[in-house]
Amino acid sequence: MSENLLKGPLEDRHRQLGASFAEFGGWLMPVSYAGTVTEHNATRTAVGLFDVSHLGKALVKGPGAAEYVNAALTNDLRRIGPGKAQYTLCCNDSGGVIDDLIAYYVSDDEVFLVPNAANTAAVVAALQANAPDGVTVTDEHRSYAVLAVQGPRSTDVLRALGLPTDMDYMGYADAEFDGVPVRVCRTGYTGEQGFELLPDWDRAGVVFDALVEAVRAAGGEPAGLGARDTLRTEMGYPLHGHELSPEISPLQARCGWAIGWKKDAFWGRDALLAEKEAGPRRLLRGLKAVGRGVLRADMTVLDGDREIGVTTSGTFSPTLKLGIALALVDADAGVTDGKRVAVDVRGRSLECEVVTPPFVAAKTR
Repeated sequence: MSENLLKGPLEDRHRQLGASFAEFGGWLMPVSYAGTVTEHNATRTAVGLFDVSHLGKALVKGPGAAEYVNAALTNDLRRIGPGKAQYTLCCNDSGGVIDDLIAYYVSDDEVFLVPNAANTAAVVAALQANAPDGVTVTDEHRSYAVLAVQGPRSTDVLRALGLPTDMDYMGYADAEFDGVPVRVCRTGYTGEQGFELLPDWDRAGVVFDALVEAVRAAGGEPAGLGARDTLRTEMGYPLHGHELSPEISPLQARCGWAIGWKKDAFWGRDALLAEKEAGPRRLLRGLKAVGRGVLRADMTVLDGDREIGVTTSGTFSPTLKLGIALALVDADAGVTDGKRVAVDVRGRSLECEVVTPPFVAAKTR
């Protein structure tokens, strides 16, 4: 791995816990501790603890900050208010996705954003370039850590630390643990009930150590990037660079629900309205392997001899105990749920059933 990889505030603690590491988005990330399947199953049945401090953070502040963000990003901030967060997208003029992110509505004059690690600079630059007078956009990447507590016993873990748990889904509260300010939001990337915590970067270890103890007391495990990926794939959640990209629109990725279609303005609006009217030329589908085999990204999907799509993500599902994948499939291929297609797995044809994601029922609410 490159010596130039960025590192989070908890690397030493991950090494003490026996983590293996890999590069992701330019950052050195813990991949697993006890093994991906163990960590995946612990999250589904009890609770998992993920350090995702590589995620970006940005602050938009000044008179009319929320109004400005609403005119730039796709979702409609008017649907929420202070104390709420919202999934949204930053698009280019052609309707492709620069990034998907979470927006925390602090006040009419302050919005806190959590973009993906590799795209933070692009999101910040775009918002800075278009900001009206009086509105500032600052990169806060190393101001806060992000710790995700996910699973049916996540509430027990937070209560053990005296942190708030009674907010609605996508609601957040500012709290404190052992003198460390922590923003707690009821959301996550696993499909399980869970929370994402944002403590100060420099003091995140205090919160992380307490969470490790509480998670293990609840029958859970620290979990790494491997389990995070299998969990989100089972839910059909998009990952930027796979299901979303500057060349893949929200409509193609089934994220049209995150677009405020009645808004007068947002970046990429004209292109997305045109695509909505015409219908997307391809659409994200789920694939379940019928036979033995593990699906990966960038594999050709075939209907007979005809190439009809390509996989964007693939893995072995520990919950279903079979291979699953997400794939962009041509809209004119006539593919419907239940249809059998084939995937070219390194020269071998693997039969798969087409389904609509998620593969596993969500329990977030």
